[in-house]
Amino acid sequence: MTNNTKVTPSLDWLSDTSVFAVNRAAAHSDHLYYETMEQAELRGEMPWRHSLNGQWKFHYAKNPAARPAIFYEQGFDCSSWDSITVPAHIQLEGHGTPQYVNTMYPWDGVHDIRPPEVPMEDNPVGSYVTQFTVPKHMEDMPLFISFQGVESAFYVWLNGHFVGYSEDSFTPAAFDLTDYLQPGDNKLAVEVYQRSTGSWLEDQDFWRFSGIFRDVYLYTTPEIHVFDLAVQARLDDTYSKGSLKAAMQFQEALPAAAKITGSLHDKNGRLVQEAEGLFSEQTAVVPFDIDKPNLWSAEDPYLYSLYLQIYNEEGQLVEVVPQQVGFRRFEMIDKVMCLNGERVVFKGVNRHEFNARTGRVVSEADMLWDIKTMKQHNINAVRTSHYPNQTRWYELCDMYGLYVIDEMNLETHGSWQKLGEVEPSWNIPGNLPEWQDIVMDRAISMLERDKNHPSILIWSCGNESYAGEVIVQVANYFRQKDPSRLVHYEGVFHAREYDEASDMESRMYAKAANIITYLENDPEKPFILCEYMHAMNNSLGGMDKYTELENKYPMYQGGFIWDYIDQALVKKDRFGKEFLAYGGDFHDRPTDYIFCTDGLVFADRKLSPKMQEVKYLYQNIKLDVTDKEIKVRNENLFVDTSAYQLVWTLRRDGIVVYEESVQQQVPAGEEAAYSITIPQSLLAEAGVFTIDASMQLAASTAWAEAGFEVAFGQYVWEKQLAAPKASGILRVVEGDVNIGVHGRDFAVQFSKTAGSLTSLRYDGKEMIEIPPYPTFWRASTDNDNGYQQSYTAGVWLAASIARKCTDVALHADEKQVDVTFTYTFAIAEKVTVQTIYSVFPDGKVRVKAVYHGAANLPDLPTFALSLKTSADYSNLEWFAKGPEENYEDRSRGARLCRFQNTVVTNGTAYARPQESGTRTGVRWLTLTNEQGSGIQLQAADAPITCNASPYTALEIEQANHAYELPPVHYTVLTVAGKQMGVGGDDSWGAPVHPEHRLAAAEEQSFVFTINRA
Repeated sequence: MTNNTKVTPSLDWLSDTSVFAVNRAAAHSDHLYYETMEQAELRGEMPWRHSLNGQWKFHYAKNPAARPAIFYEQGFDCSSWDSITVPAHIQLEGHGTPQYVNTMYPWDGVHDIRPPEVPMEDNPVGSYVTQFTVPKHMEDMPLFISFQGVESAFYVWLNGHFVGYSEDSFTPAAFDLTDYLQPGDNKLAVEVYQRSTGSWLEDQDFWRFSGIFRDVYLYTTPEIHVFDLAVQARLDDTYSKGSLKAAMQFQEALPAAAKITGSLHDKNGRLVQEAEGLFSEQTAVVPFDIDKPNLWSAEDPYLYSLYLQIYNEEGQLVEVVPQQVGFRRFEMIDKVMCLNGERVVFKGVNRHEFNARTGRVVSEADMLWDIKTMKQHNINAVRTSHYPNQTRWYELCDMYGLYVIDEMNLETHGSWQKLGEVEPSWNIPGNLPEWQDIVMDRAISMLERDKNHPSILIWSCGNESYAGEVIVQVANYFRQKDPSRLVHYEGVFHAREYDEASDMESRMYAKAANIITYLENDPEKPFILCEYMHAMNNSLGGMDKYTELENKYPMYQGGFIWDYIDQALVKKDRFGKEFLAYGGDFHDRPTDYIFCTDGLVFADRKLSPKMQEVKYLYQNIKLDVTDKEIKVRNENLFVDTSAYQLVWTLRRDGIVVYEESVQQQVPAGEEAAYSITIPQSLLAEAGVFTIDASMQLAASTAWAEAGFEVAFGQYVWEKQLAAPKASGILRVVEGDVNIGVHGRDFAVQFSKTAGSLTSLRYDGKEMIEIPPYPTFWRASTDNDNGYQQSYTAGVWLAASIARKCTDVALHADEKQVDVTFTYTFAIAEKVTVQTIYSVFPDGKVRVKAVYHGAANLPDLPTFALSLKTSADYSNLEWFAKGPEENYEDRSRGARLCRFQNTVVTNGTAYARPQESGTRTGVRWLTLTNEQGSGIQLQAADAPITCNASPYTALEIEQANHAYELPPVHYTVLTVAGKQMGVGGDDSWGAPVHPEHRLAAAEEQSFVFTINRA
C-alpha cells in the first residue's frame, strides 16, 4: 500500500523534522506469503521475493558537495567505480572511519550545531548502483523494493526516476517500483547519508556506521494480497480457553466472491481447527476458539501454525500466509507483571546486534549462536537495545523461548546528559511538537512489523531520551494499539511528571539497597532493572545482591544485564596481526575508547568467564546439597523437572569416586528432597570431599545436547589425618650475605641484601628467577579505573615496587629452619609486612605472610606475594574454585574442582589487558614444565587465592592492548589470602562492596607451602 507522488528530492529533508518518509509504504507486519500450501508449510525462500544482496557499484564522498549528484541518471557511467558488499557498513568496507561514542553526539567538539541541524560539510555520502532484471515469474505484477535497514537516511531512484526517501535506520522501508520499470536491465540507485535529523534520535551507545546494512530485496504480490496481518491470540481469565483472531488488511478491495479460510495446526502438524473468514472491502477476520490451548512461555515455547488461504472469484488459491501463533497472556495483577497468571522474573540481558568483522550486519548463524548461548546460560529475556532487531531474531525468540522487550529506535542521550549530569536545556524530543511525528513514526514502524511475535511482552519507548509529552504520546499509542502488552520507559526516573510513560518502575544501575528502599515503601509499580551489572571486561562482581531480591520481593521482577556482547572490531596492528579494537583505535575522535567492551561474551563470540556466574545465578532450578540429601527447588513457573536427569557425584580431592542418578520429578513452583547414601568405604581415606549435584538434560533440545548441565549445587567437607613428620637432615649455612638451607635433593637460599628468598632448587633445577616480594597492587580493571582507584589508592602501587627490608631473622633447629624478613614502607610508618619462610627436612617450604596495617590509608587492592619462575614452567593443574576465573564477589557460579590449563591460557583475553585469571578457594596449584617437574603450592590453614600469568601486574597495567605486552620470559605466580573483588554495579564510580574490600587498618595473613611437584 503505497502512494507514489511526483516530488523533487531535496537535501533540505536531511535537517527537516517534518520529512522522514517520502513515498514509503505504510508500516505493516513481517509475515511471509506463498503461492501454495506446500510452500507455506516449508516456510522456505519466498518465490515472490528476489534478493538484491551482493556486489553493488559504489562511490564514497566525504560530504554532499563531493558526491556525484547525478549518478542516478541513465546516462551516468558508474563502471569505473569501486564495488561494495550489500549488506555492509560503508566504514567496514574500506571507506571512512568507524567511530565509537557512547552518550555524546559524534560531532561534539567538531561542529557547533543544535537539532535539527546536520553538519553537511562532515556528512559522508555513499552512492550505490546496481542493475537488475525482473525475474520471469514476477513480470507483469506490481513490483516493490524493501530495504530492511539503512543508516541513517537515503534516497532511491529507478531508471533515473526519483522513487522515495526514508529515515529510521532499524525498521524496513518499502517503495513501489512498478511505474518506473523498463524491459531488461533496470538501474537502481541509492544515495545514503550518514547524518540526518534521524541521527539526533540515534545517539545509542554503539559504533557510528552508515550504509545499507540489512537485506535488500524485490518483492511482488498476487492479485489478492494480505498487506498486513494482526494475529491476536488471547486467553480468558482462567487461562484455559483461547481465542484467536487473524485480522487482515488487503492491498486492494476484495472481490465479492473471494474466499478466505484458516486452519490451525499444533506443533506436530496435526489439524486443530478450521475456520472461514469474514470480510468487507479491504479487511477480513478469521476467528478461532480453542479449548485448553497449549500455552507459550520461555520455559515451553509452544507454537501453533496458522495457515490463511486466500481464494479469488474463480475459487483458485492465490495466496497462503503461514504464521506461528503462541497463546499467552501478559498482564498486571495486583501490581505484579504476570505471564499466564504467574509472576514472571526477567533473567535478562541487553543485546546489540554485533559481529566483530561486520558490525551490525549479523547472520543467522550469529543469531543462532546467541540464542542458544542465552538458553544454555539460563537467560530467559532480552531487551533489543536500543532499536528493533532483524525480523529473524524475533522468530528465533518465539521458537526457542525468550521474553523480549522490543525497543524502538530512539535515543537522544547527548541532548540532556553532559559529563554524567542531567542538563536537559535543549533536550529532544521533550515537549517539542515538531519532533512528535518523526518519533511516532518509529514507534508505528516497530509495532506494525513486530506485533505478531508472542515472545514480545513489552514495548519500549526508547532509551535515555529524558522525558516529555512526545514520549508519553508514544506510550499511549502502544497501549491503545496493543493492550495485550505493557509499555516500558526508564527515562521518567529523571522527570516524574511524565511517570505515565511507563507501566513499570524501570531504572538503570540502581544499587540493591536503593531497590529495597523502593520496594519497602508501598510502591505503585513493579520494579525492573532495564540495565544493571555493567559487565565491562573483568566485572560482574556482586550480581548475587540483585538476584537475592527475586524471592524476597514479589514486585521485584528482575533485570537485564548490560550487555550481551562486546562491541570490538577486528583490526590489524602494524605487523599485520589481527586484534579486537575498541574506540579510538581507528583514530576516531571524539571517542569513548574502551567503553564499548562490556559484554558477557567477547566480540568474536567466545564466552567470557562472567558467564559462569550468570548461569548459576539465573538458574531456575536450585539444588541444595548436603551429605545426606539433595533438595530440588523448582522455580520454573510452568514446567516440572521431568526433562532433566539428576546426577550426584562424589569426588575426593577432585577425582570421581562414586556417581549415581536420582529419579525425580518436581512440579513447577515446588520443592522436594531426595535422600542420598554414600558408601562408607569411600570415606575411609583423608581428603577434601565434594558432592556435586547436577541437573542435566535427559534428551537433546534445540539449544543443547542431552547431558547438558542446566543447574548445579555443591557440598564440601574435609577429612584430615595428622600430617607425617618430615624426615631428613637439614644443613644450615649462614654466610655474611646469604643463608643457605640444604637437604636431600634440594637447596634453599635467602639473601640479606635482596631481603627475600632468592633460590629454591629441587633436584638441581632452579625455581626462582625473581625473588618473591609483598605486593598490594593488582592490574587495574576498567571498574577500578571507573572509580579512580589509581588516584585514590595509588600509594599501594608505589608500595608494591618500593619497600625496605629492615630485619632478617634466622631461627634453626634440626627439624625446621625459619627465616623472617620484615619490610617497611614509606607510605606509613606503622605499615609492616613480615614474610616467614620455614624450611623442613623433606624440602617443603612453608610461607607465612603477615600484614600489619595503619588507619587513614585507602583500601588495599590485594595483599599477596609475587614471584617469577622460568616461562618453561607453564603447565597448570588446580584444585580450586573454577574452572573459570573467579573473585571474592564473583565466585557463586564457581565450584571446587580439579582442572588444568596453561599459564598463557589462564588469563582472559579482555580487550584491554587487566587483572584476570585469578582463582579463589585454592587448595593446591601445581606448576610444571613439559618434563613434568616443577612445584606445587598448597594452602595450609585456609584456602588461598592464586594467579599465574606471563606478566606482572605492572606490565599489564601499562598495556592498552595485548600486542603491547612484552615477550614472555617468566611465569609470574601471585599468592594471596584474599584479593579485593572486581565490582560491577557500574563502571563509572561504583566501588567494590565493603565486604569484598581489604581495609588498610586490618591485619591480613595467609599461609601456604611450596614443594616439588
